[in-house]
Amino acid sequence: MIGANVDLMPRATSALPIQQAHQQQLRQWVSAFGTPRQVALRSQIVLAAAEGQSDNAIAQNLQVSRQTVNLWRARFAQGGPQTLWEIAPGRGRKPTYGPEKIASIVEATLRTKPKGMTQWSCRLLAARQGVSKSTINNIWRSHNLKPHWVKTFKLSRDAQFLEKLTDVVGLYLNPPQQAVVLCVDEKSQIQALDRTQPGLPMKKGRCGTLTHDYKRNGTTTLFAALEVLQGRVIGQCYARHRHQEFLKFLQRLEQEFPGEIPLHLVMDNYGTHKEPNVRAWLKRHPRFVCHFVPTSSSWLNLVERWFGELTRKRIRRGSFGSVDDLQQAIEEFLAIWDEKPKPFVWTATVESIVEKLSHCRQTLEKIQPGCTLPRRRKAKH
Repeated sequence: MIGANVDLMPRATSALPIQQAHQQQLRQWVSAFGTPRQVALRSQIVLAAAEGQSDNAIAQNLQVSRQTVNLWRARFAQGGPQTLWEIAPGRGRKPTYGPEKIASIVEATLRTKPKGMTQWSCRLLAARQGVSKSTINNIWRSHNLKPHWVKTFKLSRDAQFLEKLTDVVGLYLNPPQQAVVLCVDEKSQIQALDRTQPGLPMKKGRCGTLTHDYKRNGTTTLFAALEVLQGRVIGQCYARHRHQEFLKFLQRLEQEFPGEIPLHLVMDNYGTHKEPNVRAWLKRHPRFVCHFVPTSSSWLNLVERWFGELTRKRIRRGSFGSVDDLQQAIEEFLAIWDEKPKPFVWTATVESIVEKLSHCRQTLEKIQPGCTLPRRRKAKH
């Protein structure tokens, strides 16, 4: 129409003002691997707007609507980069219980116990709190609460704890050159248990079965030495675990490692290891160097870790009609292990162990103020 003032050209869009530091931050968010997709998209919108691109061009390049471009341009102009991380409330189902109710359930789990019992179950706490058992289960899972689990521990009262700890851990982390480090201990009273009825084999949809009752057919004691570097295990079964049997096992170790190479033995404080005849034998054989772990610290002896492998993989589910059958099974496990020995790598440092035990000691003293534990003396250099 003649005389009409019609503007057929697109309107010029002014560049969004943005500081250099903010611009650099947005580029980092766009390129970072862990940035949420929505935040990266919003950052791209703002960066394009800062370059002076039109809203239509930005919407077309990033495959979003023009309204979305206008929204985040305006929000950034008002609040800066942090507004790009805002999350709009979802349209799904609103939570049934608020944070106060959840906090009360967590507090009840941690601070209280059911009457006459030691720990809560999902159903017991659900009945007490007036919620469903699945609600309790979901809250426990989200807060990593497991009332049905418990771990055993004992803090050592050894007055020379730090010195012995430093000595043993030093052997693991920095073993001496031209020497062999052996972790020695005995697993006593291993029972030859025979099930009263044959168990059913495992099949699809059903685990294997064992009868709950058994017949005791005697016991044996396994003396074992774990070579720390290679993971090889030397073992020998005996009927008893006196100093006489321990001396025989030491002689076995002398045969297994001939020559004059020093043998560093990591042992616990069992009386057999310090019996006068044993001390006299060790004195006559100076290549045997003894290192004793602190009292109540059997976890420091790596051969205990191997005993756990033996129990789980051969003894616990076995059925043995006699002590000879049990000893044969142990010898077979030893032979198979030594075909492809797997060393147990020690990684904990003295500092990390002392720090963890200090936290345990402080917690114990808070729970039971009268429980006093000896303080660790500084190691002598």
